[in-house]
Order: sequence, then structure tokens, then C-alpha cells
Amino acid sequence: MIVSMYQPPYTVTQTILKQITAISSKLGEINAAHLNRPSPELRKKNRIRTIQSSLAIEGNTLNEEQITAKFQNKSDIGPERDI
Repeated sequence: MIVSMYQPPYTVTQTILKQITAISSKLGEINAAHLNRPSPELRKKNRIRTIQSSLAIEGNTLNEEQITAKFQNKSDIGPERDI
């Protein structure tokens, strides 16, 4: 059985390789720029919710607003035993 190798109608040159590399690099930049990253505000809100949920399991009565106030160093945010 004779297997013939396909010969494309072009030759891969150094110029072609450089252009492919440049295109791949630009595609990488575009993909990185469009990644869906949560905003710092969303991460902060999720952190507050996680803390509040954990505290609630332990019987703490602080709500999300009170916990947020505590992180902002505000006083008088809730019962002393919960703080």
C-alpha cells in the first residue's frame, strides 16, 4: 500500500510563522481583556454575606448592614455581645 503525503500549495516561511505568532498574541490580548472578572464591590458584598451567614449559624444577630459598618470602623452598630 502506497500512502502519498499531501503537499499544500504553499510553503511555511519565517514570515508566515511571525504573522501567526502576532495574530495569536493579539487574540490572547482580546480574550484577556474580555474575561468576566467580578468587580471588587461584588467580592466585598459576597464576603459580607459569607461572614453574616457564618455568624448567624453561631447565633449572632448582626445583619449585613451592621457587619459592613463594623468593617468601616463605625461604633454603635449592634448588641455588644454580638460584636
